[in-house]
Amino acid sequence: MKTRLTLTMDDAKAIATAAEAEARRNGWAVSIAVCDAGGHLLWLQRMEDAPLMSAQIAPGKAHGAVVARKPTKAIEDMINGGRYAALGMPVMPLEGGEMVVIEGDLAGGVGVSGVLSAQDAQVARAGIAALGGSRA
Repeated sequence: MKTRLTLTMDDAKAIATAAEAEARRNGWAVSIAVCDAGGHLLWLQRMEDAPLMSAQIAPGKAHGAVVARKPTKAIEDMINGGRYAALGMPVMPLEGGEMVVIEGDLAGGVGVSGVLSAQDAQVARAGIAALGGSRA
């Protein structure tokens, strides 16, 4: 059997707090989602003035990063490169979903939506960094 680190509710709050701080520093209004290693939602928040649909997209990005075991930008890049079959994958194919990797293990995912996709990813990575995790 393998022992794994798992995200707690406190971890999810810490990720979201740091991600929100990054968004505020840049004047961005976003939705932030954090999920566990199974892709199940632990935390969702929509900042004031964030687009309404961002609250549906952010969890999809977090889930997608976990089940694909890669940042959602990789899926977006596959599609943009002509691999249209990837549109049928059960993931949100937009940049902004990042994996939370702790001590080499996938512990969860963070999804952000509301601004440009690269900016969404920047906010997600800031949340992960606050926890001491990495993105792979």
